[in-house]
Amino acid sequence: METLKKDIQKGITEKTVRMTGAEAVIKCLLAEGVDLAYGYPGGAIMPIYDEIYKYQDQFHHVLTRHEQGATHAAQGFARVTGKPGIVFATSGPGATNLVTGIADAQIDSTPLVCITGQVGSHLLGSDAFQETDIIGISTPVTKWNHQITKASEIPEVFAKAFYIAKSGRPGPVLIDITKDAQFEEFDFSYKKCEKIRSYRAIPKLNIDKVKEAAKLINSAKKPFIVWGQGVIIGGAEQEFKNFIEKTDIPSASTALGLSAIETKHPLNVGMVGMHGNYAPNVLTNSCDVLIAIGMRFDDRVTGNLETYAKQAKVIHFDIDPAEIDKNVITDVAVVADVKESLVEIMQYVHKTEHKEWMNEFHKLYDVEMKAVINDQLNPTKDGLTMGEVIEGINKETKGDAIMVSDVGQHQMFACRYADFIKTRSNVTSGGLGTMGFALPASIGAKMGAPDREVVAIIGDGGYQMTCNELGTILQTKVPVKIVVLNNSYLGMVRQWQELFFDKRYASTEMVSPDFVKLAGAYDIEAVRVSKREDLAAAIKTMIASKESYFMEVIIEQEDNVFPMIPTGASVSDIRLS
Repeated sequence: METLKKDIQKGITEKTVRMTGAEAVIKCLLAEGVDLAYGYPGGAIMPIYDEIYKYQDQFHHVLTRHEQGATHAAQGFARVTGKPGIVFATSGPGATNLVTGIADAQIDSTPLVCITGQVGSHLLGSDAFQETDIIGISTPVTKWNHQITKASEIPEVFAKAFYIAKSGRPGPVLIDITKDAQFEEFDFSYKKCEKIRSYRAIPKLNIDKVKEAAKLINSAKKPFIVWGQGVIIGGAEQEFKNFIEKTDIPSASTALGLSAIETKHPLNVGMVGMHGNYAPNVLTNSCDVLIAIGMRFDDRVTGNLETYAKQAKVIHFDIDPAEIDKNVITDVAVVADVKESLVEIMQYVHKTEHKEWMNEFHKLYDVEMKAVINDQLNPTKDGLTMGEVIEGINKETKGDAIMVSDVGQHQMFACRYADFIKTRSNVTSGGLGTMGFALPASIGAKMGAPDREVVAIIGDGGYQMTCNELGTILQTKVPVKIVVLNNSYLGMVRQWQELFFDKRYASTEMVSPDFVKLAGAYDIEAVRVSKREDLAAAIKTMIASKESYFMEVIIEQEDNVFPMIPTGASVSDIRLS
């Protein structure tokens, strides 16, 4: 048995041993190198949880306080490690509670393997207690899903699921297992999946397209790069850095691409998007060659597509052919693994300089500094700003923390002002924009990167959506630092109401509980800061703590995040106030 165990963990065994489907699930996970999962038990998945109990010495399960929290924790783990996050849930409401997190993972290309229990196969379609068609429900938001009704299906389905979740453009998969399949015995053996017929995870690199791209780049007078999370997912950070340094091209990040290169790199000109930096947004409509690398031209990046970079030749590097020409028509598409593409193009691009072009970015950055940034980082008003809180964290962590942000104004302030010196340091909900993401995601991020400081930046609204996960912190003792920026409003919605709805603050003012007392109820040390002179010391104490720590900062109520591209406007019409 000991030899078999070692073989299974290597994923190479061809031997068989008699076991139940429930035990086979754990064996499959061990074979894939998994030793950590998040979840919430229930009747339809109880046989699997019984096996988790038996394998406690090899397999650690984290009991979250809600199934959505389990998905976000798994996302946080996946985002900082690059490994699939594992989630368990029971049938019915347990399974449906996963859907928001799965949808978030799908749009942000985060690998998850979600395992749900299901009623017995003889009850399928009968509206049995806690039966839902989770396969039908999850199909639009998963990369792949499958229902297992026979124990003998488990090894092949799990091997396939892990391959699909990890390969190419990653994403979430879901496996639904009927209860009788969990109890059923069969002869188990496991072999990892290495390919699937008709599924090409990584398209073959077309060298001619690489040469075409290089030709455009070499002839460009005002080239501009926008990179996204694809650079991080592809493990191409160094290759990307080599590329921009050889070509001397100003480069801006999407929100999810942040930290692929250090914030203060001289060719990093900031962030594009609705609340991105002034220069890269405006100059998108001045460049002659726009090079998109591992990004999908999201609407928050492009603004009005009718006016987006119409003067430029567009080169698009992406692993997913479905993204090519979906939103922005390209002149040259390099569809392949981004790391392979960047290595290959280096032999065709010239060593160049673009000093005058870069100076245009510097001039517009100075405009933004005077109009926006100085007021955030060196405010003259009495109330605290979100920007100065983020800057205070920068000073204490030296940019070496993983910042996990929720969704709203605080998210954009975190993305705009956080300093990053290492990759996989910015964890946030991008495409779906899920309030409540940050607290559980910070738990997973800390478990995935235990040697790094993890700071969750959360608004008072989003915090109350998943603050029950403080119970997970209480039970696991995972030392995350929680910062709630409290302006007593649903801040981003209130900002829009101020700017576009004549300050009619409809249902955005928020009365909250005493967050410090709430943290104390979960045995977490907590402090509230409302005065500027107390902020630096409070941050220092929080970061120095070896345990979880909660800090509430009372923020100026009408502290808005600028610049801002109004909905439907051109990126070059970005507002500074």
